[in-house]
Amino acid sequence: MQQDLHLADRRNAILRLLRGSVVRRQEDLVGLLRQQGFDVTQSSVSRDMRELGVIKAQGRYLPPGAELSPVQGDFGAVARFVRAVLPSGPSITVVKTSAGAAGTVAAVLDKADWPEVVGTISGDDTIFIATQDQAAQQRLIIRLQSSFRIQAA
Repeated sequence: MQQDLHLADRRNAILRLLRGSVVRRQEDLVGLLRQQGFDVTQSSVSRDMRELGVIKAQGRYLPPGAELSPVQGDFGAVARFVRAVLPSGPSITVVKTSAGAAGTVAAVLDKADWPEVVGTISGDDTIFIATQDQAAQQRLIIRLQSSFRIQAA
């Protein structure tokens, strides 16, 4: 139980540090955590960051959903992470992203609250988007291609 508490405290500290300062290298984060009394290694910090959904963007590490949300509907901040938009059956659309970016991109999509989207599920580099039917999927694909500046296949 003590180990779980320590893990939660360490991960909360990571998120707090990433929100409050610019961290460009994992080694820098290791140093900051050690200053706060955490006994960490680069590999434990790397694992924590991966499990928290931290991504590296704009030359720094960012917590999930931070500073990459669209401004006034502009998806440009996350567009660079989107690699492909592909239909998969009549009501599932797959969005391929850079490694580690799917959670952030999915959060932006969820915040957009598009009527075509029934729900999203994201992994590390893949997002599954469910739509009601094929017509909604077609509208969604056009919207995604436009929002993320992806060329139609």
